[in-house]
Amino acid sequence: MAQNSGIEWTEATWNPTTGCTKVSPGCAHCYAERMAHRLQAMGQPRYDQGFDLKLQEDIVELPLQWKKPRVIFVNSMSDLFHKKVPDEFIRRCFQVMKQASQHKFQVLTKRPERVVELGNELEWGDNVWMGTSVENATYLRRVRVLKRVPAKIRFLSIEPLLGAIPRLPLKGIHWVIVGGESGPQSRPMKPDWVRNIRDQCVAGEVPFFFKQWGAFGADGVHRTKKANGRELDGRIWSEMPS
Repeated sequence: MAQNSGIEWTEATWNPTTGCTKVSPGCAHCYAERMAHRLQAMGQPRYDQGFDLKLQEDIVELPLQWKKPRVIFVNSMSDLFHKKVPDEFIRRCFQVMKQASQHKFQVLTKRPERVVELGNELEWGDNVWMGTSVENATYLRRVRVLKRVPAKIRFLSIEPLLGAIPRLPLKGIHWVIVGGESGPQSRPMKPDWVRNIRDQCVAGEVPFFFKQWGAFGADGVHRTKKANGRELDGRIWSEMPS
């Protein structure tokens, strides 16, 4: 529920909620859903309801116990702004994040509209980064909504990238992550889609992080995620917001 992470752009995960529901094409082959059902089959009590939304009340204050500063991905197994998460629970999580000022918290949602609705009720510490997921140009409205959120750092997770995004509205965005899909039934990502976003970030002076090619390499060949790696045009892109 809270552990060191193998995700390239973070250091640890904290899951005060688990479970979610699909809202767009990027959710189709959700890694968290696969993991939740695997843990349910193993008898993990936190996943006794599979991937149904569940509040994990007992770990809400866990980050306060971690003294060493960490970069923490909030809800790698859920979405804190899911409609079934009570407003008061979200407020408590934000209070904890502000109190745990030694850490940096990366909160990612596909529901930025609810973030805006609750925005003035939440305690926005400077250590809270707020992001939204965008898988293709159809969902750029999420970016426009995110820009209304009063976070010091706003970021985009463009993973899995499922289509070209010729004009990414980067003004007011402080970080962009891009990655291809991995796991069963992965959909390919074209290298030119990635290059175009990278070039937009470079031109706009927005830090760019290329997480992975996923199941299909730059040459379009299906391999393991590890074999395809994360090199783009001879370079590893691991830029972070300052």
